Amino acid sequence: MDYIAYFIIGVLLINGLPHFIQGICGNAFQSPFANPSGVGESPPIINALWGAFNFVVAYALYNYVGFTVLDNNLHTLSLAAGAFICAVILTMHFGKVRNANIPLS
Repeated sequence: MDYIAYFIIGVLLINGLPHFIQGICGNAFQSPFANPSGVGESPPIINALWGAFNFVVAYALYNYVGFTVLDNNLHTLSLAAGAFICAVILTMHFGKVRNANIPLS
């Protein structure tokens, strides 16, 4: 069960990054709170808060399952797998959404 938790922690950390970074840079960005959800853009403050929320939940889950040394072990592999898979999925989603808004010349 710990491995699933570490996988979800990796997902939350990676999912929080683009929202938090775009938010603190002052850029509107897609979020679950936009209309349509995940496609429309939300204001920077919403994205910064959503990113921070992802980090807080990841930390709370990490604290709940118990701190472990992230080393050459299955916990680290699970976290990395969650982060990598989420990164690939977010890359495909945001790439599609962001490129759809670029006018063709």
